[in-house]
Amino acid sequence: MIFENTGLVGLTSDLLYLDESAAKAGFIRWQWEYYRATYDCKIEDRQNGGEYFLRINTRAVEGKLEKSDAVLAIEAVYLGKATFPHGLEYESPVPKPVLDDAAKHILELKALLGA
Repeated sequence: MIFENTGLVGLTSDLLYLDESAAKAGFIRWQWEYYRATYDCKIEDRQNGGEYFLRINTRAVEGKLEKSDAVLAIEAVYLGKATFPHGLEYESPVPKPVLDDAAKHILELKALLGA
């Protein structure tokens, strides 16, 4: 599920500040390479026992990710259900409590980034 109109897409931040802000909002920088990084926030479905990951894709627009002053732009915000043994599935319906929790994390990160 891709989230539209979050206010996050297109925002830029230096790597150090984005890492700190994302951590405060419940995200961790999970995958990264020289020019892009993915931030994930795990959300548990307490009613059905599933796990979902709210994911934010970023790309370096200045510098490389090995330097804390690299500037990243947020490209996409989406949510997937964890599947065994590993991976995310994006097509199944998402329970309302999970969507509400995802919205809370999105708003928190947006506020921390000053949007």
